[in-house]
Amino acid sequence: MYEAEYRLALKNSGFDGFRVLLFQQGGGLSQSEVEAGIEFNLNFFLVLLNAILIGDLLNEVAYHIRPYEVVPGKTNEVMDKCLALCRDRLRHKGAEHIRAGATARLLSRLAPVRDEREAQQFLDQILGDHYTSALRECARMLQQEVEVDYTRPRPVVKITGEFWAQTTEGDGNFNMFPFLEREGAEVLVEPIGTWITYLLNQAISECRDRRGLDAGQVRPDRFDFRKRWDLEKRYRRKRIMLGLARRILLREYGRMQRALGGTTHPLADQLELQRLGHPYYNSRSGGGEGHLEVAKAIYYTNKDLCHMVLSLKPFGCMPSTQSDGAQAAVVSHFPQLIFLPIETSGEGDINAHSRVQMALGEAKVKCKDEFKRVLASTGYSLDEIRRYVEKHPGLRRPLQHVPHHDGVIGRAANFVLHVAALMDGKRQPARRRNRRRTHAMAAAV
Repeated sequence: MYEAEYRLALKNSGFDGFRVLLFQQGGGLSQSEVEAGIEFNLNFFLVLLNAILIGDLLNEVAYHIRPYEVVPGKTNEVMDKCLALCRDRLRHKGAEHIRAGATARLLSRLAPVRDEREAQQFLDQILGDHYTSALRECARMLQQEVEVDYTRPRPVVKITGEFWAQTTEGDGNFNMFPFLEREGAEVLVEPIGTWITYLLNQAISECRDRRGLDAGQVRPDRFDFRKRWDLEKRYRRKRIMLGLARRILLREYGRMQRALGGTTHPLADQLELQRLGHPYYNSRSGGGEGHLEVAKAIYYTNKDLCHMVLSLKPFGCMPSTQSDGAQAAVVSHFPQLIFLPIETSGEGDINAHSRVQMALGEAKVKCKDEFKRVLASTGYSLDEIRRYVEKHPGLRRPLQHVPHHDGVIGRAANFVLHVAALMDGKRQPARRRNRRRTHAMAAAV
């Protein structure tokens, strides 16, 4: 659909016949038949995948640091250096770091790679530190150059919606992310990695549903054992490869996440999202984000990861419109959920920003009440907490590990509980500490 629109726009602009390269999300490595002018080989896919994962992590880190930075603009300044470093690593990536000739030869026979060179590239990806070392350097720069104040409560707004509208940063979603930050919110962006794992999960589900069938063919007779065994072998091979691809993707994301300090959220479990969303939106329904919009609203609310869910979508997006209809039932079953859908319609950004401000006002009240309740449960005043933080430089570093406590959403509220535990001199296991703080919070109420 989009390809035809692009070709029409080019034709009307006087560029009829201008080459448009197609890169299909379901095409895999077999996308070079149309002589597009670029070879979509394994190296291309690996560099593209690494660029997506690195971009996801740096993007989330920037959004979670920026609302709390002491020197305005410092996060963006350091992030520009991080992006330049990672861009250089992606540009000069090769497969010469890992030398495993015998292993590469064995892998080239067992795995779906064309030759030993591709096997070498794959081994370099899962065993090398070409990208993780760059992310460790990014973490070091952020820790040394950026100072934060996590005692300032900020409502956490989770972004969902149509794929492009929820990831773009500009007029495509009325510049919603900088607007939310100007209004005093912390934006929890959606990683593209979630979409990739969703596609893999949908492929596994479809493979399971079509077990024993061959596309375009009649189901073999029950006594045709050879044909049935061939189909079973084909199913098992495909299922193993898809499952392996999912595990490798999650492993690589986890490796990069830990290299960047380990403060970003892990990719959401697709099986859990499917379980949460299916009662409201059939998980077999394709198109757009499928059941993800509904499932993510429940997931991030139930796990105390956001105060508000903002769904962004273009005007007339059919799958997102269907999801909004299902959200009415979700909101009725989860009254604590603050959900707002926004369409990039012709009404313009003023109306959209006004609606967001009203919902964000409710989220701010929820955030401030939570912060006051948590602070009261510690037995310390905010000034006492801040004086302790001032004396300990490590508590002003952006990538410090702040435990997430049950029933507490905001970063500031969790940080206050963390600092109070340090002031008490108690480092008991997180589960016991969570129970103690929960009982104290209940008593304070």
